[in-house]
Amino acid sequence: MSDSEITRRQLLVGGALVGAACVTGAAALHDGALGAPPRTIKGAVPWREGTADVPPMVQGTAYRFFTAGEQAFIEPAIDRLIPPDETGPSASQANVHVFLDHQLAGAFGRGDHFYLGGPWPKGTPEQGYQSRLSPAQLYRTAIPAVEAYVRDQHAGKTFKELGAAEQDVVLRALESGEAKLSGADGKSFFDMFLQNVLEGYFSDPIYGGNKDMAAWKMIGFPGAHYDYREWVSRHGERVPYLTVGIKGRPGWSQG
Repeated sequence: MSDSEITRRQLLVGGALVGAACVTGAAALHDGALGAPPRTIKGAVPWREGTADVPPMVQGTAYRFFTAGEQAFIEPAIDRLIPPDETGPSASQANVHVFLDHQLAGAFGRGDHFYLGGPWPKGTPEQGYQSRLSPAQLYRTAIPAVEAYVRDQHAGKTFKELGAAEQDVVLRALESGEAKLSGADGKSFFDMFLQNVLEGYFSDPIYGGNKDMAAWKMIGFPGAHYDYREWVSRHGERVPYLTVGIKGRPGWSQG
């Protein structure tokens, strides 16, 4: 939300690289430490060979988590974070709202891999998420609180009814912590919301977002190809592969 001179592509590529690093680290921890029942070996980390989270294989675009009122905030808000332009699609055009909805309806929303036990101090930014609320509970608590803040600041209007510039003012107030919400931490919500929107925009389409792999095509990422070893030392060259997701791409057939 900075006003500094930076292109949409630079911002989104930077976000994608940071998000990919975080996801890779989280997956490495989860697959070996948190994905299976504890073993009985004394001193061993809970682990079972060959276990991992199965991708959800999202089908369709029907909402499973967000209420109609929540949709009215989510859909315009994600398009202020990633609006459409000549470079690529907006967040909603890339089905980021579908990604968010299905993630919040599942294991992520329940906080299956979060530590949610007390105490719950404010903490520092370096300490990450500090709350008793699961992600789904945070969204469910914060969105109506944001709407109440908007009504108070804008003569009874909803977020959806505001102009784009006014919506940006609200989002910047959440980002900075200036917006004081009733019963919710606006900055904690914004931080998670922005991160989740970036994840949905750049995730494999199997998770519901990144429709038609448009975000990958925008940044020149060929996707989930089996082997990139020949390109490791070929800096600055465009990889000439067609973009492909975990489930393949249209037109593919088994030979």
